[in-house]
Amino acid sequence: MSPEDQPLAAASDAAPAAVAADLIPLLADVLKVRPEQLDAGLTFRSMGIGSVATLQFLSVVNARYGTSLQPTSLFAHPTLLAFAAHVVRETGAGQRGTASARPATPASREILGFLRERLAGVLGCEPAALDPSVPFNLLGVDSIRGAKLVAAINDAYGLNEPAVTLRDHPGLAAMAAHIAHVVQADAPPAADERRTGDERGTGQQLAADEELGALLDAVRADRLSVDEALTRLPRQA
Repeated sequence: MSPEDQPLAAASDAAPAAVAADLIPLLADVLKVRPEQLDAGLTFRSMGIGSVATLQFLSVVNARYGTSLQPTSLFAHPTLLAFAAHVVRETGAGQRGTASARPATPASREILGFLRERLAGVLGCEPAALDPSVPFNLLGVDSIRGAKLVAAINDAYGLNEPAVTLRDHPGLAAMAAHIAHVVQADAPPAADERRTGDERGTGQQLAADEELGALLDAVRADRLSVDEALTRLPRQA
């Protein structure tokens, strides 16, 4: 079983302290400080988190846990420990590290494998070393490396994604789900769907032909005049 297919530990099963320990490096990266400088029991205000840092931190947290937390979450839960407990409650039975609200599909798993290989080549590491749930910036993806990854994606899947798409889908799993969604949306209708449309049109034409034949029979039998028949002709779509 590949790493991306392995079951992930549910956040609801983790103690808030463990989740807080997981959040500390994320917050440290946003604040540009060392993780050991942060105390999970201190308030966010005392750590100097402003509005911009709040949005950046929540973006990373939401990407990592598949949540949709708002800035008010930090005000209502003003320490990392309190916020971690809130994350546990919000994820419920959700999986820790889920980077996209969309469920994983065979297509997205295949795309994820491709993305890991391409990004590993860009970063010069092994694909297995890349955690699909970790945001790109924490994996060392800067603007140049991000542009290379997006160029490879566009070339492989015939897309025209801008480089900033990595900010909107900040992680390999989230990006894979996004690409799978876009590719599926752009795919032509299936053959059976096209047949259904053709059969519907054929059925409508047959019905119109039958109605026209019935009108001609009525005219020949003097049940209708030509003018009356003309008023009853089936309308063409």
